[in-house]
Amino acid sequence: MEKLFGLKERGTTVRTEVVAGITTFMTMAYILAVNPGILSAAGMPANSVFTATALSSAIAILCMAFFANLPIALAPGMGLNAFFAFSVVLGMGYSWQLALTAVFLEGILFVLMSFFNIREAIVAAIPANIKRAVSVGIGLFIAFIGLQNAGIIVNNDATLVSLGKVTQGSALLAIIGLAISGFLLARNVKGALLIGIIITTIIGIPLGVTKIPEGWTLLARPAAPLLFQFQFDKVFTLDFFVVFFTFLFVDIFDTIGTLVGVTTQAGLIDRKGNIPRVKQALLADAIGTVAGACLGTSTVTSYVESASGVAEGGRTGLTALTTGILFLVSLFFAPLFLLIPGAATAPALILVGLFMMSPIKEIEFGDYTEAIPAFLTIIMMPLSYSIAEGLVFGIISYVVLKALTGKFKDITIVTWIVAILFVLKHFIG
Repeated sequence: MEKLFGLKERGTTVRTEVVAGITTFMTMAYILAVNPGILSAAGMPANSVFTATALSSAIAILCMAFFANLPIALAPGMGLNAFFAFSVVLGMGYSWQLALTAVFLEGILFVLMSFFNIREAIVAAIPANIKRAVSVGIGLFIAFIGLQNAGIIVNNDATLVSLGKVTQGSALLAIIGLAISGFLLARNVKGALLIGIIITTIIGIPLGVTKIPEGWTLLARPAAPLLFQFQFDKVFTLDFFVVFFTFLFVDIFDTIGTLVGVTTQAGLIDRKGNIPRVKQALLADAIGTVAGACLGTSTVTSYVESASGVAEGGRTGLTALTTGILFLVSLFFAPLFLLIPGAATAPALILVGLFMMSPIKEIEFGDYTEAIPAFLTIIMMPLSYSIAEGLVFGIISYVVLKALTGKFKDITIVTWIVAILFVLKHFIG
């Protein structure tokens, strides 16, 4: 282990790394329950999605461990899975096979971009405040979905949405779960979201929300993943470009933001601000996305929950290796994770939405040519029920306001091109 991961060089031990890896798994294992629930809304079999989630996470994490030697874990991204199911499939009317095709092509492009160092160049071309706004908007969108899944927010023909019956059934269980998870987070309990999901699921049994089927068993053979379910007949349409670009855009900034944040916390950034083996880290992310699409799940990305493992002392790829092994073990516990009702995972969605709000503090609200596009990006995501439309409004308004105020130097060529394509998309669509 010393030879493979350089433990002494980074001031750590095997025990510390293993504990850190277990902690990281505990804080992000909720994805095993949440991802099948979200993607099943798009018509995908939950059992198969569970297998794809565990396998793609393990593949990407093992690549991170051995290629980049960093204590960072990966899994299908929250927000990206919501965009996949609720925007692309349910909103735009595309098949989940076409959505998987967009994820697959995004992953292939990421592999090429990682080899030619293009991803860093794209990061520099997108307005900084829109980058921050994307995370905030997705956070609101995820929280809104969680509130809907729980029945706390329901449809109302007069006002579009209204408060549901929060004193009974799923809504009541979700509120109880929110209080439990919130308490655990406030007490800095490791794995607060996962523990909250487990306790809420148990409480749901006497409430009749958690339903245990006849003949239920704890262990089971993994279901077959949805191998190579692709559809290439609409890849040259403008709508497909919006889908493809959104997956591309969000994954770029999720990954790079996580890499910078976690490696800084771990003290691995050099004096010039460079991340060690960043090219290999980005390649691990790209390989995970390609593998995930081939197996049948949405975009795989680096998880900010990796910071919990770093807080426990994780400094090398051995932390990631431990987490990856635990994802492989979880394959045989599919009945346990799939037993969890939507009301039990809703609190995790709502609180992950909270976590994603933090970049709002860095948005430049004093300059209206920056603040208005950021605000439109944020507000249009939950209100239009589409991450893509939030991006469309944000980027177009950014270009228009900068041009009208004579700040042409702030608009990069890439931003111009994207804005023009978004305008064409709406006129033609």
